[in-house]
This record gives sequence, structure tokens and C-alpha cells, in this order.
Amino acid sequence: MMITRRVFTTMLSLTGLAVAAGLSPLRLITEAMIPKALAQSASDVAKPVSLPDMALGPDNAAVTITEFASMTCPHCAAFNEQVFPKIKKEYIDTGKVRYIFREFPLDIKAAAGSMLSRCIANGDAPKYFAVTDMLFRSQADWVTKNTTETLARIGKQAGLSQSQVEACLKDQALLDKIAADQKYASEVLKVDSTPTFFINGEKIKGEASFEEFAKKINPLLKS
Repeated sequence: MMITRRVFTTMLSLTGLAVAAGLSPLRLITEAMIPKALAQSASDVAKPVSLPDMALGPDNAAVTITEFASMTCPHCAAFNEQVFPKIKKEYIDTGKVRYIFREFPLDIKAAAGSMLSRCIANGDAPKYFAVTDMLFRSQADWVTKNTTETLARIGKQAGLSQSQVEACLKDQALLDKIAADQKYASEVLKVDSTPTFFINGEKIKGEASFEEFAKKINPLLKS
């Protein structure tokens, strides 16, 4: 089941999207039965489905980390603030790791945040990560207060006009692509919670520490 343009627009018009929170079909996807016959592999994880990957680090890095996160997930926000900067400094900035961020929205507010990041970045990965970082760090503000107005303000601060923000948050085609990619992650990769990470295809669920990542990454760099 997908959100129609009219329904999504109606949801966005509600105060802070509070009525819509938790009712998104994006969440229903994660609750669907996952086919047991489908196996995951590094090649399955590497395949972008509908949207181009937003990634930092060289294409030929020895290690690829793929994160699936929801913009309203507090554990994702905590990881972004406490662990990701260390991974970036130690492994991404030194060319050892390619880091891919993929949207896995658990509610309509998370979907709206992801859509705004995509629209502001317009394909620019460093800009996408900067906007995503800002949304995670201000999560308590735009998730708990008037979501539509707060996202519009963030969009304007990033250079979008009011009409561009509104067009972004009403873009059914973009929402459909996010939902399709989430469906692929759920059914093929068996992602069912956020954050979920894949390190060269190996799954790690939950908010892991930097030390846990290092234990996984360092042997792969030596092999």
C-alpha cells in the first residue's frame, strides 16, 4: 500500500503531522512477513534500488558500511552524534571506508525529513550528510513540535524557497522511491529496525559503539 498524493498532502497539513505519525504505510512495510527464502549478500546490500546512494568515501575502499536509519529514530540520532564522527575521522576521511546512508523511515515524519534532505542536497552527497546531521541534531525540535513549519524553516535556511519546500514535501514520486527502497531493504536484506548496518554485507543491528565497529573493520582492512 502506498500513500497517494492527496493523502500525503492532507497528512502534511495536520499540526506537526502528529495525527499521521505511526500510521504511515512505510511502517506497515516493516511489519509485513519477510520471505524466508530470500538470502542477503554483499551484492544485495550494494544494489541501490530506486534512489541513488548518498555516500562518503572512495568507491574502491576496502570496506563499505551501509546504514539504514529513520530520521525520527532517537538511537539513530545518538549514533550520528556520538559514533559516526569517530568513524568518519578514523576511516572515511582516510579513504579506508565508503559509507552509505539509506532512508528507512518508520513514520510519516521521518519520510518528510528524508524527502527534505534529498531535495536540499539535490544529489550532492556531502550536502546530504550535512543536512541529515542537522535534522538528527535538531530531532527533538522538528519531531515534537510543528513539523511542517519547522521543516520549512530548515529548508529555507538551506536555500529553498517556501514553494520549493512545499513541492518537495508533496512529491509523491520521491515518496514512492523511498518506500520502494525501504520495501527492498525489508524483504531482501531483512532490515526490521533502525539503525541497522551492513559492513561488507555483515549485518549489525542497533546502536553499536565505535569500538564494536573497529573490531569489524580493522580485520577487513588487513585481509
